[in-house]
Amino acid sequence: MNANEIKAKVDEIVSKLSGSTTALNKFKKDPEGTVRGFIKTDVTNDIIKKIVEAVKAKLNLDEASGVISTITGLFKK
Repeated sequence: MNANEIKAKVDEIVSKLSGSTTALNKFKKDPEGTVRGFIKTDVTNDIIKKIVEAVKAKLNLDEASGVISTITGLFKK
């Protein structure tokens, strides 16, 4: 799996997790197992761990962005 494929999988997984509370909760409990379920191809543990870290980072950025938007919205009222 090359860098572009990993990035595409990260984006795909983040999209799926963002759209499903159940999947997000599953990811929080078992990130590596959840990622393996989404990928459905045989990849090394190192690649799974990199994808998990990238997904976590992207989800945190999305959450932070949402919090900032909410706070900004409060000051506009």
